[in-house]
Amino acid sequence: MRDRFWERIPPTKMTSEEWEALCDGCGKCCLNKLEDEDTQEVALTRVACRLLDDQTCLCGQYEIRKTLVPECIQLTPDTMKDVAYFMPETCAYRLLHEGKPLKSWHPLISGDPDTVHEAGVSVRGITVPEFEVDEEDWDDYIIDEPGT
Repeated sequence: MRDRFWERIPPTKMTSEEWEALCDGCGKCCLNKLEDEDTQEVALTRVACRLLDDQTCLCGQYEIRKTLVPECIQLTPDTMKDVAYFMPETCAYRLLHEGKPLKSWHPLISGDPDTVHEAGVSVRGITVPEFEVDEEDWDDYIIDEPGT
C-alpha cells in the first residue's frame, strides 16, 4: 500500500487493498440500526448481524457475506453518498467522505489493530446476535455509539 494513502489518494483512486484497509475493525457497521423514516435519524442497537464475531469485531464470513446476508451493504466510494449518514461517526469511510482525518487509534495511524478496542470504540463484548432478539424488540437494545 502507498504511504499514508488515505491523506493523498481520493477513495475512487485507491486500490481495493487500500480501500479495505480503511476498515478499523470496530464492528459498529454490523450492528442493526433503527431509522426514523420521517427524520432519517438513525439509532444504533447492540443487536448484531448474525455473521459478526463479537470478540474480533469482524465478519465471520466476509467473502460470502452478500450471499448469506443479501441486505448487507457493500461499501464502495460510489455508495458512500447514499449510506454515509448511517455509518458510525468514527468510521474511516465516513470520515474521509466528510473530509475529516482518521482518528489516532485507527490501525493505519497506530500500526496496531487492537487500538480500536483499547480506545473503547469497538463493539467487542457488547453485542447480542440478531437471531436471539425479535425485531420488534430491537428498540430495547438501543445504545449510544461506543467511542463518541
